[in-house]
Amino acid sequence: MAFLFLLQITGAVMLLLYAVRMVRTGFERSTGPALRRSISRAASGRVVGVFSGMTVAVMLQSATAVTVLAAGFALSGILTTTAGLAVLLGADLGSALVVQFLVFDLSWLIPLLLAVGAWLFLKVGNRTVKQTGRILVGIALVLISLQMIGESTTPLKQAQFMPHIAAYLASDIFTALAVGALLAFLMHSSVATVLMVAAFAQKAVIPLEAAIPLVLGANIGAGFVALWLTRGMDRKARLLPLGNFIFRFAGAIAALLIVTSIQLPLEQVSSLPAQQLVAVHILFNLVLVLVCVPLTSPMAWLVERILPEEASASETEPNAPKSALDQRVFDVPRLALASATRELLRMGEQVEAMARPVMMMLENGSATEIRRLQQMDRNINVIHSDIKLYIAELNRGKLTSEEAEQSLELASFAINLERAGDLVSKNLLERALRLQKSGISFSKEGQLELENMHDRVLANMQLALNVLVSGDVASARELIAEKDMMRQIEKTCHEQHLDRLKSRMPESIESSNAHMEVVRSLKEINSLFAIVGVPILAREGQLRDSRLVPAE
Repeated sequence: MAFLFLLQITGAVMLLLYAVRMVRTGFERSTGPALRRSISRAASGRVVGVFSGMTVAVMLQSATAVTVLAAGFALSGILTTTAGLAVLLGADLGSALVVQFLVFDLSWLIPLLLAVGAWLFLKVGNRTVKQTGRILVGIALVLISLQMIGESTTPLKQAQFMPHIAAYLASDIFTALAVGALLAFLMHSSVATVLMVAAFAQKAVIPLEAAIPLVLGANIGAGFVALWLTRGMDRKARLLPLGNFIFRFAGAIAALLIVTSIQLPLEQVSSLPAQQLVAVHILFNLVLVLVCVPLTSPMAWLVERILPEEASASETEPNAPKSALDQRVFDVPRLALASATRELLRMGEQVEAMARPVMMMLENGSATEIRRLQQMDRNINVIHSDIKLYIAELNRGKLTSEEAEQSLELASFAINLERAGDLVSKNLLERALRLQKSGISFSKEGQLELENMHDRVLANMQLALNVLVSGDVASARELIAEKDMMRQIEKTCHEQHLDRLKSRMPESIESSNAHMEVVRSLKEINSLFAIVGVPILAREGQLRDSRLVPAE
């Protein structure tokens, strides 16, 4: 009986974690660049940062994911520690709002979400629509997992030991707080932890006196998860999760002392224990935002003292290459080619990291930030040279025809990535410097066009790197289809830009050359990444020899 219960509750919790991740993956793949850009704009102010963090956390169903994204922007110098802390406070509130939505009784929606979501994912080829289907299926699985948790915990109410455990947690609030923190750390999700505790409370397995400290502890545990995930990053990136953890820890202790000293009017919120518990969770994070946002500057000062510059790895070269090329495996070409592929993947990731903030730099980037990004191109060039020399040395040995062909494909893709890095550094970022120096900006319509195109290019970069590693034929087809789509997008951008010039919009006239150059550069960068799918499709016989109509 005990084994069956453990199996049921473990399966339900694992399904919950998988479903939350599935929803997050769907949003990342469909709107990832836009979400990252939303966080980067938080540099304009703390209030904007709170709303940006809250919005992205609702989409990703994870404040931890927002923390990792914000830490990356802090590392590149785009986001200050003060603004980043405001983003994380907003993200905490956003994840709490997600719990409020999921705790409603939406069981009637499950068949509809599964039917529509699965149909969109399996039958529609459009990437955004496909990921929308993934999101809908993920939400349905979350609701199913909550039902499973509720059903599997029903026998606990009759268990002889459960009243003793519940009574102990209710009487020892600090132990309950620690248990909640441990659960959140083990599950790596405050959303999943709070939903599970709410399901326990709804089935009267544990009283609210024990459930509230568990939920407050989950907030502490989620903050520690972000600290754990960023522990290997540069000092600048670790400042944000540390400050957010201090806010969460101090806030949870203060809230715990308050709720144990006064009687909260939870009956006025709802008659359901789960709703009451979620209301406490939302109220805690809302108060944390209101109290702590004005304190982000002092907290930034504090964490910079806790983590002094001497504690970080080399600050002068945060992007120094750490080669994956293994000189010892030349005698085993298969391993050597795998080593070169890993290094190519790292090279592509660096190009993507340099390209990601381009639109923000074109809009209002400072010369210091732009120059810092351009320095990444040096590392890309070093990796490119190392890969070429490595493959040249490999080809001096005995390779099969298949291995020789693969080595040439890797060398060719390295050349493409190096060219893409040059386009980002010498075309797009140099154009950003000239725009900021001249004070010229794009029109609102032109800016939106470029942002949408930029988002698509970033998504295709990720897809191309996945294809490089997996060699998946379906993904390669999607990548080449996106290359054709980008050609149509370029044509549409040109036509719409000419229409704005005809209407004599001042911003369009001033930024005309810059607009067209950015469009061309983005299209070429996309093409350079997309080429990774060509040899895969060629081997499968899924490419035409020529786009020309045969002559009569």
